[in-house]
Amino acid sequence: MYQPVEERYSSMEYVSCGSCGLKLPKISLGFWHNFGDTANMQNMKELCRTAFDCGITHFDLANNYGPEPGSAERNLGEILKADFAGYRDELIISTKAGYAMWNGPYGDGGSRKYLIASLDQSLRRLGLDYVDIFYHHRMDPETPLEETMLALAQIVRSGKALYAGLSNYDGPTLKRAAALLEAEEVPFIINQNRYSIFDRGIEHNGLKTQSHELRKGIIAFCPLAQGLLTNRYINGIPSDSRIRTDGRFLQEKAVNAETLDKIRKLNQIAEKRGQSLAQMALAWILRDGIVTSVLIGASRPAQILENVKAIRNTAFTEEELREIDDISLA
Repeated sequence: MYQPVEERYSSMEYVSCGSCGLKLPKISLGFWHNFGDTANMQNMKELCRTAFDCGITHFDLANNYGPEPGSAERNLGEILKADFAGYRDELIISTKAGYAMWNGPYGDGGSRKYLIASLDQSLRRLGLDYVDIFYHHRMDPETPLEETMLALAQIVRSGKALYAGLSNYDGPTLKRAAALLEAEEVPFIINQNRYSIFDRGIEHNGLKTQSHELRKGIIAFCPLAQGLLTNRYINGIPSDSRIRTDGRFLQEKAVNAETLDKIRKLNQIAEKRGQSLAQMALAWILRDGIVTSVLIGASRPAQILENVKAIRNTAFTEEELREIDDISLA
């Protein structure tokens, strides 16, 4: 059903996740959008099959991905059973807990109660005995960091996750968390954070520098700024865009004349490089080797096929980087 192993892995590059032995593909598939109850099962299967045939071995989820919360995990569980039953050892499956998942005092945050209960629910939905990476999804000021890290340690020791990760942490909190996990001899290997040409947050809050110094991996989500860094908006807002059909994560007010001008100028740089704007945006994140992998979302298999081409050229001249900064940071 799938490409031979040699062909499947020849089109992808794999990078060690920080200083650990686990390698991730430079492009990973995210399930934040397009895998919930409102999505078409056949299309979801085609997205997963296409990604796997391109050498994308990492599927990234969270307990609350949907809509409804939990539905992305449940749908992937069906797909894994039907289409990937013999391929579990070739897949990296990650999930998270930290944001609100169920009502009441125990379905949100960073408590030991919530994290362990949530992962048990995730494993049932996925139909798996373990996930490869389990993340705490956000910093929780209401829970002692020590409690959250000890919960991750217990989860890894139980065999329900092979590695621990942190998501949406800043640099100083990451440093404290890493020290706690190291003391527990827990394989904490990766940080997941928002990062794009339009969103430089991890450059300013110390996360990127701290991850590099601690030799931890980074996986970037929203690398295309919810679709802004594609050719979709070059001529304005299309009628079938996410702004028109959803509006939860990208609103019309974000696509003003100034933003559209930046998109068009960035697209001109991409064209000179022989890349689409999306390909250049993904390549830009991978440019210095500090980010391990980039999470792409997709609604069509063709988008995956196009985006994986980004790894063919991740080198930028100083002039290109300066021009991108001058445009995006203006």
